[in-house]
Amino acid sequence: MFPRRPPAAVAAWLAGAAAAAARSGARAGGLPALLASQCRFVTGLRVRRAQQIAQLYGRLYSESARRGLLGRLWRRLRGRPGPACSLMAALAGVFVWDEERIQEEELQRSIDEMKRLEEMSGVFQSSGVEHHSPEPKSQTEGNEESGDRAQPWEMVMDKKHFKLWRRPITGTPLYQYRVFGTYTDVTPRQFFNVQLDTEYRKKWDALVIKLEVIERDVVSGSEVLHWVTHFPYPMYSRDYVYVRRYSVDQENNVMVLVSRAVEHPSVPESPEFVRVRSYESQMVIRPHKSFDENGFDYLLTYSDNPQTVFPRYCVSWMMSSGMPDFLEKLHMATLKAKNMEIKVKDYISAKPLDMGSEAKATTQSSERKNEGSRGPAQIEYA
Repeated sequence: MFPRRPPAAVAAWLAGAAAAAARSGARAGGLPALLASQCRFVTGLRVRRAQQIAQLYGRLYSESARRGLLGRLWRRLRGRPGPACSLMAALAGVFVWDEERIQEEELQRSIDEMKRLEEMSGVFQSSGVEHHSPEPKSQTEGNEESGDRAQPWEMVMDKKHFKLWRRPITGTPLYQYRVFGTYTDVTPRQFFNVQLDTEYRKKWDALVIKLEVIERDVVSGSEVLHWVTHFPYPMYSRDYVYVRRYSVDQENNVMVLVSRAVEHPSVPESPEFVRVRSYESQMVIRPHKSFDENGFDYLLTYSDNPQTVFPRYCVSWMMSSGMPDFLEKLHMATLKAKNMEIKVKDYISAKPLDMGSEAKATTQSSERKNEGSRGPAQIEYA
């Protein structure tokens, strides 16, 4: 964690630096310089003390235990004013789940948007006119007191089973996109699992350079992923670090997957790729009958900032054409997995949100047995 220098050598170096600073300060700045030198000397002693403590804990605790200890210390400091909490998290190299995990409210907002769109579509169907999905309303619509009211949606593509809208993101030259579509030849379970399975995606998505899970949260089922993908020539490849969480509601017959960009200390920015720091995605799936029968509707809401220097219309064209292309690839990969009986992880059976305090205890005990392992419990295959 820290360079291992002999304490005596560090102390001698600090004392020499302090003496030299004091001599030069006495000639140049007098008392203020001496005070500054003394502060530097005291700071050096505290750094040395912190190094000794880190070495001690490094011998006594495993890597996972040290992360837990530093995480608890960060939570105690975060309520205090000043940059102490952020500095502590950065120095410790800890990803603080309390701040970054996807909450239940985020999942529910996505489901509510799907319900709202379904209700609007139902009004058109019951009126006896030819059915066209109406423009979705924004979450802030109807709130007159909202300061930054969202822009209205604009229809970009209108097909029988695929409808695409976009709207400007306030204060930026970017757009947010929304797709409402239907598939009738695959089951919701198959489509959902193929979307979540990182190993299978490496096979069917030729643009993927790297895709792996960095860390998992046993409290909520959220997980942090690092995704590196090719971009059209001549642009550099992009990399994303994002947290995702999914929920399967058997009672209400709905599935939801929410993702958004985060920073993780284990994945620093690389000069080989352009880091995308603004990214959000929400996918809601509504089966026509059940999770294991063909047919479902889906609602995908997506936005990101690819950090390009191209004009707005070029970026808009790439996004508008790239999204249908990706969804069709996902659909074809699901059909291939279905027809060829390719084994795909069954995330619905895993039920990550059912893991409560019992899961915490299990994880804490297993950390001592598998020090380097951060994988989840065994997941069945479908």
